Amino acid sequence: MSLDFTTLDILRQNHPAWRLLRSDHAPLVASFLHRVFVAPNVRVMAQAELAEALEDELFGLRVRLGEDAFPKPALEYLNDWAGNDKAWLRKFYVQGSDEPHFDLTPATEKAIAWLGTLTERAFVGTESRLLTLFELLKQMSEGSETDPEARIAELHKRRGEIDAEIARILEGDIPLLDDTALKDRFQQFMALARELLTDFREVEHNFRALDRRVRERIALWGGGKGALLEEIMGERDAIADSDQGRSFRAFWDFLMSSRRQEELTELLDRVLSLPPVAELRPDARTRRIHYDWLEAGEHTQRTVAQLSQQLRRFLDDKAWLENRRIMDILRNIEAKALELRDSPPAGEMMTVADAAATIELPMERPLYVPPIKPRIADLGLETGDAEVDAAALFSQVVVDKTALSRHIRHALQERSQITLRELCEKRPLKQGLAELVAYLQLAGETFKSVVDEEVTEIIVWHYGDDGRMKQARLPRVIFVR
Repeated sequence: MSLDFTTLDILRQNHPAWRLLRSDHAPLVASFLHRVFVAPNVRVMAQAELAEALEDELFGLRVRLGEDAFPKPALEYLNDWAGNDKAWLRKFYVQGSDEPHFDLTPATEKAIAWLGTLTERAFVGTESRLLTLFELLKQMSEGSETDPEARIAELHKRRGEIDAEIARILEGDIPLLDDTALKDRFQQFMALARELLTDFREVEHNFRALDRRVRERIALWGGGKGALLEEIMGERDAIADSDQGRSFRAFWDFLMSSRRQEELTELLDRVLSLPPVAELRPDARTRRIHYDWLEAGEHTQRTVAQLSQQLRRFLDDKAWLENRRIMDILRNIEAKALELRDSPPAGEMMTVADAAATIELPMERPLYVPPIKPRIADLGLETGDAEVDAAALFSQVVVDKTALSRHIRHALQERSQITLRELCEKRPLKQGLAELVAYLQLAGETFKSVVDEEVTEIIVWHYGDDGRMKQARLPRVIFVR
């Protein structure tokens, strides 16, 4: 974006983040919303609970600054912050509740994050950021290299460096990061972790904007339904296949791995126990930051599912109205026909074309074309690298979706519908969370299913050889015949 005078002047007048920074109540708005939403990673809060928290905040400020500091009630402030002229909060109604709920807008979270960068830091690290930039350039250069010899040479070079480091460690020379390097890298980790939570709210905002545009297009559409559905689904596929959609899907697949979650937990426990990191006094929520990522990503996924369900209901209502209009036209034709039954008009009233058979001659059919037989070249086998670690082949988790589909179909032969929990009880999970995610994927792609958000079920499975148990809490998923 070009930061010329015209662009900045438009942003100053229209952007909610800039309006927040210019507001006389900016210290109250930013501090309160940071304490209530950003710091505890809260995505949605009911109106009564949020108004009560703001009332307590206003009471403390009136004691310090005087009764005339903030004279309006808390609810009036919240409605003002959620208005179109400010747009610092998003006010909406959740499904199954008649009480308004509030959430931060991405612009407000950006303004709060920028305010956090204005405070002076006792330690400003630059080494880790330079190393990160260098590593990113290296990954892009190596990942786009098409010459096999160049890539093999780079791998041999990297293997030589690793062998040399192993030799130094065996000789007793173990290089360690000093306190300054540890603090530098930990500060960069915390900054990136907080930015990642901010990105989730912006991704959700983009999906809501897409849903709003689709609804406007449906309301103003004048063509056929097939063309409308093709255009809508094409746009949703374009969003899913965009750079942002692919990046979010890759991040979600990476984080949903139970092995990655355990690895993150172990790494966080080890890093937070280091004395240089403990001197920085990190936030207590840092130890479970990956669970905050999961919660924020799950909220985004649930929002997208709700938008899809509402869009389908919106299309069904429009189809019902179109069918009703067709029935009205048919009844009108029937009424006109009854009026003309006793006194038909003179002359030719209607013509019907003669019925004709479609003739397909045998010689017009295409002849049989034999398939192309592949030619297998007689090449000599070459000896491979015997030092390759084969442990990675045995650490892969492959879920047999065919067996799961067969189990679901067998269960639906006896009953018209069955829940995911009952399926897991009949055939216990052998591969843990990966098998459970495969069930959910089959529910959305292969089988007809219904998700009951108002009922929560717990699915339990064995973990490890020592009899430990793990459980997942999710809305009730019902497979329908």
